[in-house]
Amino acid sequence: MLPGYFVIIGTLIGASGSIAYLIDTAKGKIKPNRVSFLLWSIAPIIAFFAQITQGVGLEALMTFSTGFLPLTVFIASFISKKAKWKLTGFDLLCGMISLMGLMLWMITKVGNIAIFFSIVADGFAAIPTIVKAYKYPDTELAWPWIATVFGIVLTLLTLSTFTFANCGFILYILVVNSLIFILVQFRIGEIRRSGN
Repeated sequence: MLPGYFVIIGTLIGASGSIAYLIDTAKGKIKPNRVSFLLWSIAPIIAFFAQITQGVGLEALMTFSTGFLPLTVFIASFISKKAKWKLTGFDLLCGMISLMGLMLWMITKVGNIAIFFSIVADGFAAIPTIVKAYKYPDTELAWPWIATVFGIVLTLLTLSTFTFANCGFILYILVVNSLIFILVQFRIGEIRRSGN
């Protein structure tokens, strides 16, 4: 088990990737899916407050950063016209399902249930970006996704016990960020299309 301050180091590693993503978004080098990034800013912040109500300590900082930083990317996507990604009906459908997950949290207001519905909501918010990373990896930047993975691993290594409250959401983020990194870095969609 690592000392608790590694949560801060992990959060800073993840934030460095998000800041690079933010800068490239503002420059129009990458095109974030606005549905994903808007909803990614809401669900983790809800999970963060749910974690606080469940007594989760410093490791909740990683959850907060996974909500705050996407909000900055969402805002930056309006700065550069080159950063605009065309939204599809599928994106909006995923967004609607994600919002339903958030509404279920508001109805329950129970810590672990809120964390669960935040994961569901965030997962549906992630689908448009996962599809985009698969089909159009050139519209993404790979290393910020893996930076977040490294940050999460450090956070997990600080835990003395593993509960749904203290690691459920960040484990989910680990899986999604790893998947997007793999899709972008190794251009799996392009390879599959060229092999057909």
